[in-house]
Order: sequence, then structure tokens, then C-alpha cells
Amino acid sequence: MENHKKNILNDDHVGRLLLKLSLPAFIGMFVMTLYNVVDTIFIGHFVGPLGIAALAIVFPIQMLAVGIGHMTGVGGASLISRLIGGGEIQGAQRSLGNAVSSTFILSGAIMVVGLIWLDPCLGLLGASDAILPYAREYMRIILVGLFFQTFAMLLSTLIRAEGNARIPMIGMIIGAVLNTALDAVFIIVLDMGIRGAALATVIGEAVSVAFFVRYYFSGKNYLRFKTRNLMFHWPTLRQIFAIGIAAFGMAVGTSLSAIFVNRICLFYSGDLAVSAFGIFTRIVMFALMPGMVIGMGLQPIIGFNYGAKRFDRILKAISISICVSTLFCMVSFVLMCFFPEPFIKIFTSDADLVALTSYGMRRLFSAVYLVGFVIVGATVFQALGKAVQSFVTSISRATLFLIPLVFILPRFLKLDGVWLSFPLADLLTFLMTLTFLIPQLRQLRKEKRQHQQESGG
Repeated sequence: MENHKKNILNDDHVGRLLLKLSLPAFIGMFVMTLYNVVDTIFIGHFVGPLGIAALAIVFPIQMLAVGIGHMTGVGGASLISRLIGGGEIQGAQRSLGNAVSSTFILSGAIMVVGLIWLDPCLGLLGASDAILPYAREYMRIILVGLFFQTFAMLLSTLIRAEGNARIPMIGMIIGAVLNTALDAVFIIVLDMGIRGAALATVIGEAVSVAFFVRYYFSGKNYLRFKTRNLMFHWPTLRQIFAIGIAAFGMAVGTSLSAIFVNRICLFYSGDLAVSAFGIFTRIVMFALMPGMVIGMGLQPIIGFNYGAKRFDRILKAISISICVSTLFCMVSFVLMCFFPEPFIKIFTSDADLVALTSYGMRRLFSAVYLVGFVIVGATVFQALGKAVQSFVTSISRATLFLIPLVFILPRFLKLDGVWLSFPLADLLTFLMTLTFLIPQLRQLRKEKRQHQQESGG
């Protein structure tokens, strides 16, 4: 074994380990989410509703960038955790290198296409004549800095896969604090408007990436970064993309559903409804964050213990994660359905926008308590390397359910049909995930019994 450092995934109690991995992930993701949320707050108060609408229009492209980093990150992390658990350190290091090189190429492709066809892309995303100038300014800068957004997601996920949740947390905090400070300088002091928000975001992400890169060359990391591993190794890439494609599919589905929602909101209620959806996308990031970070903490635990054939620890970790993530989603349900106005007023003081967003949120969040289970279920399949189940459960909410519902329901209920599409999609996704997860848990219990018999336990 090339690296003899102790790995915390090997010798800790499951509940405490889950907390140890999830808490830094929560702090890191909280501050990472501030990138978009802080931009929206400053733009909402210093640019206005059209600025918020522009952020909603550009949001699908940002999700696509995140999806690339998440695809190679989740696929690489799943493979790395299982290889470390099985003692195959060289294979884990090769997975790290291949994830980095593939992310670079995919990010560059999106940046080039987006910059060449900027206005047609914004028109396709649903920008009206009033929103277009704001969206154009913001998106051009975001595309130029696209590498930093994808690599911030990729490297934080890969570092967490080796059992280190502290470094991703610190890197994200540094970037988010810088982004917030630069937002104030660029938007308020220098009066740069929405362009200043985009610059602040890109600079903050660039600093986060620099911190992660420094970590990989510091000698303190569990895996070594070696340039020879950047060369494509097709068996490794196939395994990364087989699992990671589910995460990318989820991001693409989220992007497509956001495009359709923006266009339908514009058709039935104009720019104000697009602004309302823009605020919703920011609030939902925080509402679902606790459940999502439980999944982040769960993934390396499952991957490592599956490689080490410790099935009892896997089952215990899944059980704890479902209970905790569901509890957090119940809290989000209560807050957002019964007390939405204080959260909305963080972003805007426009009375009409507050009223419309509050009305929509009470419907949008009416089944959010089911989402914690869905997040854990998708994480289980990603961590175990179950490509088909991972792909279906990850894309089902946005692609299989939400997009068709957004097309159908507004024909009968107009804007209400848009809002009600979300809880119906949550319910259908929950039922599908339950259908896949029950057989998988039975299989894990069966493998546990077989391993005990083979080892004489």
C-alpha cells in the first residue's frame, strides 16, 4: 500500500463518523450556497426585480456547470472511496487524475459554446427584452469563470471522498466570505450592478480552487496528485461516468425544468413571476441543504465500507441518514409553508414580488418533507456503484416528473399549475426511490449474512 496514513473511514463509530463528515460539509455547503444567495440579496435591493429575474434566467447554465463538477466528482468519489476501502491506492490516485482532466475538457466546451452563442442561449432560456441586458452582462462573466465553478465542486467532492471534510469546508468559507465582501464593494461602492455580482462570484470561486489545489500539493492529503494520472484511462473513465452520469442527469434535468418554468412563468404572469421563481431557487438551496449534506457525509462511509465488506456499518449509516435528513426536511416544510415572508424579504422589499413569491412557496414546499428520503436513496446507489438505479433515482424528479407536469398542469391551472408541479414531482420521486431502495437494502442484508458465514462470524 503506497500511503500508510490512517484514514478516519476505517475506525470510527458510524453515527459519530456521519456527524464528523456531515457537519463540515454543511458549513462548507452553507457558505458555498451564499455565492448565489448573496448575489441575489444585493441585486434584489440595489438593482431590482429585473436583476433577480436575470439570475433566474442564467441559473440553468450555472446548474449545468455544477453538474459537470458533480458528475466527475460524485463518480470519482464513489470509485475512490471503494478503492481506498479495498486498499487499491494507485487506482484511487488514477481516478483522481482522470476526474480532473475530464472536468477541464467538459468545462471548456460549455464555456466556448456559451460565449459564441450568448444571446441565442439567453433567448432559449426565456429572457424577455427587459431581462436580456441584465442576463447578458451576468452570464458573460460567469461563462469566462466557468472553470472555477466546476473545479470548486469537483475538488471539494474528491477531497471529501478520502475522509477529509475539513479542507472542503475551509476552502468554501474562504471563497464565500470573499464573494460577500466583493459584492458589497463592486455593487454598492463601485456601482457595477449585476456585473459586479458576477465578478465577485468568479473571484471567490477562483480563490477556493487555488486553496484546494494547494492542498493536493501540500503532502498532507491522503492521495497523491500525479500528472501521469491525467492521461485518460478508459476503464477508469467508464466507471467514473457510469456513476457520475446520474449526478449530471440530475443537473441537466434541473436546468431544463428551470428553463421551462421560467418560460411558462413569463407566459402566464410576466417578468414578476420569473423573479419569484428566482427567489424560490435560492431559498430551496438552504431548505434542502441539511438533507443534502447528510448524503455527502454518507457517501464515503458507504463506499469505503462496501469495499471493505462491512455491511452492518452500511445498513446502520443508511438508517441514521434517512431519519436525520427527513427530520430536517420536516423543519423546512413547517418554516416555508407557514412562515415564508421573512425569508422572502431578505431578497426584496417589493410588495408585489413578496406577495407572489409567498403564495407560490406555500405550494412549492407542500411535500418537501419527502425529499430527505429521496436524497439518501440516490446517495446509496451512487456510493455502491449501482449505475442504473443511481441514474433513474437522480433524474426522475426533474426529468421524468417535473418537466411533464409543468407542461400539463398550467394548461388547466395557469400559474398555480407551475407551483403545484413541484410537490407532485416530490411525491412521485419518493415512491420511485422507495421502489428501488427496498430491494437494495434486502440485498445488503443478504450479502451481510453471506460474508458472516464465509468469515465464520
